[in-house]
Amino acid sequence: MTNIMYTYKFRLYPTKEQEVLFARHFGVNRFLYNYFLANRIDTYQFGGVSSSFYGDCKEVTYLKSREEFAWLREVNSQCLQQTLKDLDGAYNKFFKGLAKFPKFKSKKNARQSFRVPQSIEIKNNRLCIPKFKGGIKIKLHRPVEGKIRNCTVSRHSSGQYHVSIAVERVNTIPQTKTRKAVGVDVGLKDLAILSDGKRYGNPKYSRSLQQRKSLLQRRLRRKQLGSKNRGKLNRQIAKITLRATNQRTNHLHQVSHRVTRENQLVVTEDLAVANMVRNHKLAYALSDVSLGEFQRQLEYKSVWRGGQLEKVDRFYPSSKTCSACGWIHQGLKLEHRTWICRQCQTQHDRDLNAARNILWYGLKKLGVERPNVKASGLPNYMDDRLLRA
Repeated sequence: MTNIMYTYKFRLYPTKEQEVLFARHFGVNRFLYNYFLANRIDTYQFGGVSSSFYGDCKEVTYLKSREEFAWLREVNSQCLQQTLKDLDGAYNKFFKGLAKFPKFKSKKNARQSFRVPQSIEIKNNRLCIPKFKGGIKIKLHRPVEGKIRNCTVSRHSSGQYHVSIAVERVNTIPQTKTRKAVGVDVGLKDLAILSDGKRYGNPKYSRSLQQRKSLLQRRLRRKQLGSKNRGKLNRQIAKITLRATNQRTNHLHQVSHRVTRENQLVVTEDLAVANMVRNHKLAYALSDVSLGEFQRQLEYKSVWRGGQLEKVDRFYPSSKTCSACGWIHQGLKLEHRTWICRQCQTQHDRDLNAARNILWYGLKKLGVERPNVKASGLPNYMDDRLLRA
C-alpha cells in the first residue's frame, strides 16, 4: 500500500472575535507577500542579488522588533514563514519557466487565505490552530484519516469560511480490476461521451441560476458605492456563484469517480482549455462545464485506483475520422452532429465516433494496431495487451 496526499475541505463557523483574528492573519500575510515581492523587484532593477527565504525570515524578525510593526506579533509566526516560503517558491518557478511572474495580492480579491504548516488538531468538532484559543467550530461531514501536514484557512466573498486540511495517508481507495479501456470525448452539450456508448450530461448550473443572479446585479447598480446594502447584495451574488461552483464540482467528482472505477485505461484529448476560453462566444459555456477540472480529476483518480490515463494529440481529427475504416471527412462542420462515411457507408454519431477514435489513438500509442472493422463490431477491450504491466 502506497501513501498519497489527500485533502479534506470543511466549513468553518468562527465567532466574531475569531473573524477579527482571521482578518488580521489575512492582512498580515498579504502585507508580507507584497512587501518582499516589491523588495525583490527593486533589488533586481538596481542590479542587486535578490534575497532568499532565509534572508526574508531574518528581516521579518527585525520588523517584528520595531514598534511601528508591532501588529506583526499578533498572528501566528509559522503562517508568516509559510507566506515567505510560498513567495520563494513562486519566484523560483518563474525563473525555471514553470509559471508566470508572481502578482501582488489584493485586498479586494474574492478569496483571502493563510496557511498553517503545523500544530493542527481537531478536537470535539473544533479546529485547533495556534493563536485561536478554544478552537474554531468546524462542520465535519467525514472523518479525517491520516497524518495532518498543513491546513489552509480561506474566506470566500460570500462571507463563508473554509479550511482545507492536507493529510498523508495510506491509499485505501479500491483499485480498479475491470481491465477495461475507454475513450472519453468531452463537450458542451454533454460533459463526457464514452466510447462504450455512455453519456454524462452537462447540467449547466451557472446558466440555471443566471436569472436570479442577473436580477440581483441590476439591483446592485442602483445601490450607493460603499453602502451596507451594496455589500449585502454583493454577498448574495457571491453565494449564488458559490452554489453553482459547488454543484458543478460535485457533478464532476461523481462522473470522474464512475469513469475511473469502471475502466483501468482512460484515454482523453489533451485540450488547451485556457486557449479555448479566449473565444468570447464559448467562454461562458466552457467555464460552466469546467473541462480542465474534469481532466485533472480523471488524471489523479486514475493514479489512485491503480489505473492509467493516456492523452492524445489535440489536433488529431477524432470527429472527422471514420472509426470503422479510417476515412477522413474533410468537409465535416461543427453543426453536423451525424454523418455517413462515403467509403464504408457507416452512419456515425459525431461525439460517439470521436470517443471511439480517441480510444483507438490511445491504444495505438500503447502498441495496439487498429483492425479494419465496422464501428458496431468494436471489441470489449479485455485483452491484457492493451494495458501496461
